[in-house]
This record gives sequence, structure tokens and C-alpha cells, in this order.
Amino acid sequence: MKLASLKEGGRDGTLIVVSRDLKRATKVTQVARTMQQAIENWRQVEGELQRIYKRLHEVQFDPIGGDRAFELDLNQLAAPFPRAVQFLDGSAYLNHVELVRKARGAAMPPSFYSDPLMYQGLSDGFLGPFDDVPAIDEVHGIDFEAEVVVVTDDVPMAVTPSAARRHIRLLMLINDVSLRNLIPDELAKGFGFLNGKPASSFSPVAVTPDELGSYWDGGKVSLPLVVHLNDRLFGNPNAGLDMNFDFPQLIAHAAKTRNLSAGTIVGSGTVSNKDPRAGSCCLAERRTLETIHDGKPTTPFMKFGDRVRIEMLDGDNKSIFGAIDQRVVRYTPPAS
Repeated sequence: MKLASLKEGGRDGTLIVVSRDLKRATKVTQVARTMQQAIENWRQVEGELQRIYKRLHEVQFDPIGGDRAFELDLNQLAAPFPRAVQFLDGSAYLNHVELVRKARGAAMPPSFYSDPLMYQGLSDGFLGPFDDVPAIDEVHGIDFEAEVVVVTDDVPMAVTPSAARRHIRLLMLINDVSLRNLIPDELAKGFGFLNGKPASSFSPVAVTPDELGSYWDGGKVSLPLVVHLNDRLFGNPNAGLDMNFDFPQLIAHAAKTRNLSAGTIVGSGTVSNKDPRAGSCCLAERRTLETIHDGKPTTPFMKFGDRVRIEMLDGDNKSIFGAIDQRVVRYTPPAS
């Protein structure tokens, strides 16, 4: 099943069910008004949403009390979750961490291999999949990060990884925007990210795990995450390879000392493969490889007008989540 949120109905949008080919949709306000309402009542609404999804693919769609199907303009979509209860981003691909530390001559602490890195990011407002990325100044080091995320229902504190699998309800892609030149000073304070992590954006649709078929093993998605920068292929590493901590492990780590509310979004961190031929999912990793090999980076961070596209295709070369396709633009503060 594929779900999305229209840019209407207030800050949280209007929930719609979307066809597998991303061309048709129907509003489902009779079942749940918003994505957050659906995830909070998942056990009660999933069956009806699945039935609507099945009927949406029939020649004569019968809404049964709901709205009629319509041709979907993806530009009408907000993020599936325009805002969320929380966004927890991990760093599951240690190859990425190893490269970054190697470039500055730092060894990997042994604990990194057993205890996932994770931070709590901005969650009170996400960009839509085609919204511009507003930035104040290019000197901040504007970067994209292509990742996979999962969305949970209510997760109890101290959940085990095996039990955490049962709490994964939806998957999405994310462009986790980073301002690389602000991050070092923030980390040096010993209190985590803030200014270096502005609003991120999600794929047009969120999908239930069954949509991935054999490419989903309950913890990882074994498909390439394809990234284009200014219409040139930048990287297509496989999200199922070299993932040191799978999603159930990340969820269990996040829930170690607290409950996770329904609608919690957990990110994989930048997808990264050990094989350099796979390319990268962020500029920082490309710059790190250049530093290791050549002594200095040559690839610049994003400039105003640069465009990034992030997508995942199935075995038939069809888009699963739709594409994140965004340009970086200069932000103009409101007049005082």
C-alpha cells in the first residue's frame, strides 16, 4: 500500500491512498483524516486502507462512501508526514563514519561497532518532495544526505530487536539536509546538532513493507538508492549492503530507556557501500574520499540553483516511493 498527504486541510495535510504506479489516488478522510491519525490507529484502519488500495487498481473504482479516484499530480503532495512526533536519525552504515574519521586521522572507537550513533532531529516541519531547499548562505556547506527511514507505531521501552520488527509500519526515503560547515563547531560543544540540521524532506509516498516484496527482509531494503546531482548520477549504493545496524536494532536502541510514540520516524543515516564504484549518497563522503586519495577535497558543496534527485527503483525499474527532486534556493528572511 502507498500513502501520501495532499497540501490541503491544514498543517498535517489530507491523507490519500495512491496507486502503485503513482498516477491515481483517492482521499480517505472517512477512514483517517491525516497520516498521523492513521499511524496512531493503525490496527483499526490498516485493513480498510488496504481494501481501498486494492479497489483503486480495479477498472471501475468504487469508493464506498469516500471520494472518487483522481489523477494524481505529485506536485500537490506535502511530505507524507508534514510534521511528526519525532525524527531519530541513526548512522547505520559504518563505512561512512570510518571514511569521515579516517580523513581527519581519527580512529573508530570500538563502541561504534556495537552501539549505534543516533541523534534527535527537527520534526515539527518537513519539506515536501519537490519543495525548494531554503538556505541562508552557501558558506554554510549545503549538503544532501540520501537515506531510508521507517515509521513505527507505539513502541514500548526496552523492546528487543526481534520484537521491534513488528512495529515497523511504513517506509520512506529522506533527503536529510546538512549544513556541513556549521556542524563541527556544534559538535565541539559536546551537545549535538541544531543549526547544522535544518528541515529535511521525504519521498512523495510512504509504503507498507509488503510493497517491497523480497527486497525487504524485515530489517533492510536490498535495493540501490539512486542519487543524481544536477542531472548527473552521483551514486547508487545498495541500501541492503554494509548496513551494520538494521532498522529493528536502531529502533531497539532508540527505545532503550523510553517509549516511542506512534509516528516516530527512524532514519538509517547516509547509505554507504564499501565498494567505491557505488558512488556516494552525500557530498561530504565524496569530499572525504578525495581528501584520503588526493590530500584535499575538490567537489564543492551545493550552490544556489543546484538540484538533487533521490529515488529507489524496483526490479522492473519502476519508482517505489516516487522521487525527491529539489533545488537549493537563497532564503530571504521576512522583513522586520
